[in-house]
Amino acid sequence: MALNSRHYLVELSKVRKLELKQGTKLQLASFGSTRLKGEGFAAAAQQVKMAQILAPSMQWQMRITKNSTNARPITAKMWNSLLLNQKRKGTPKSSTKFRVFALKSENSTINRMEDLLNLDITPFTDKIIAEYIWIGGSGIDLRSKSRTLSKPVEHPSQLPKWNYDGSSTGQAPGEDSEVILYPQAIFKDPFRGGNNILVICDTYTPAGEPIPTNKRHKAAEIFSKQKVIDEVPWYGIEQEYTLLQTNVKWPLGWPVGGYPGPQGPYYCAAGADKSFGRDISDAHYKACLYAGINISGTNGEVMPGQWEYQVGPSVGIEAGDHIWCSRYILERITEQAGVVLSLDPKPIEGDWNGAGCHTNYSTKSMREDGGFEVIKKAILNLSLRHKVHISAYGEGNERRLTGKHETADINTFSWGVANRGCSIRVGRETEKQGKGYLEDRRPASNMDPYVVTGLLAESTILWEPTLEAEALAAQKVALKV
Repeated sequence: MALNSRHYLVELSKVRKLELKQGTKLQLASFGSTRLKGEGFAAAAQQVKMAQILAPSMQWQMRITKNSTNARPITAKMWNSLLLNQKRKGTPKSSTKFRVFALKSENSTINRMEDLLNLDITPFTDKIIAEYIWIGGSGIDLRSKSRTLSKPVEHPSQLPKWNYDGSSTGQAPGEDSEVILYPQAIFKDPFRGGNNILVICDTYTPAGEPIPTNKRHKAAEIFSKQKVIDEVPWYGIEQEYTLLQTNVKWPLGWPVGGYPGPQGPYYCAAGADKSFGRDISDAHYKACLYAGINISGTNGEVMPGQWEYQVGPSVGIEAGDHIWCSRYILERITEQAGVVLSLDPKPIEGDWNGAGCHTNYSTKSMREDGGFEVIKKAILNLSLRHKVHISAYGEGNERRLTGKHETADINTFSWGVANRGCSIRVGRETEKQGKGYLEDRRPASNMDPYVVTGLLAESTILWEPTLEAEALAAQKVALKV
């Protein structure tokens, strides 16, 4: 909340002492037809699990755990009857100690910010809010700003170009700081709802030249080649990330300054002692589906506090657009949750898994009968360009690709069937069917999806080896392809 407020823990018994004026409206969040009974509101809160109380005439805003979209209003008269119920004989008693958070407003006025944040403007105006999103100077940071449009739009070509101060993002000098935003992809805005949109943009100089951090431009050129178009490249990207505690920058669920038990019980696990941050993962999952992102799943990862979601299959440039928008949504959700999002490929040194962005890839020829031979030819090309790919697969990746923790050594190219310790993994089903896809396990969690997807298409569809025949034959023998 945007108030200079102090937080207090208040016993529910103290909440009952509020003197409410006649007609004051409260909100009780409940699910289904749960009935209010037992020890007044405490038992009710215990039963419904989530509730919010708003007392507009009071100095306090009381909040129990989380908000609910299923909240229904009750009057002060109804509230008083609930309090009287606890005095009746035969009323079940509850020994539950139920606590609530209370925010004290500086001006003694209830904070209505959440109501405004959730306000749907669609019934009142044709105007919409467009959030323009772009990649900042580090090549991994995301920036955005909002503008009002006169009416809803359906395609990026209907959107105006915009500009921003590139000197403040490390992308332009102060004396010539203007960078131009070109809208490229539109998604529904899960935060504002209605007809409001998120807009993925790439970045150009006023003269129309792509700036150095604009990796989308080159990827779009690769995907516009007829040979690539004919092969209809599919991508399924597995984005891993780590959630960190805000003040200490230590993984969520870990004791501050200490370590949890060894890896093993955390992967795809449930339980308060094994799964940390599920609410964030689930909120992100639903927000991406709402936005129109082709998210296909999510799971808890091997290291506690680490999660993964998958996007795809996506065709061509769409894969990069969807990953970048999904990252932006995740940044916003973790911001609201008060948790730090990390895409560091090795956030914790030692015997802990790193974070990657495994990229599953196939072409039309790989997916058709006889495709396994096409896959092996692609693997050969990838082996010959191993250094090119590694140099573009994410900063700090050398800390992750050690040959341990389900990774290959960064200096050695390898491939195998069902082997997660290789550079390239081929699934057993692909081997059995004689067609399918390959998984490039080298990209780091902070990789640029435009770079990775473009390189895979370039190396396997457009690029031809120039090695002498003897060297190529030796490479084939070494790779068993």
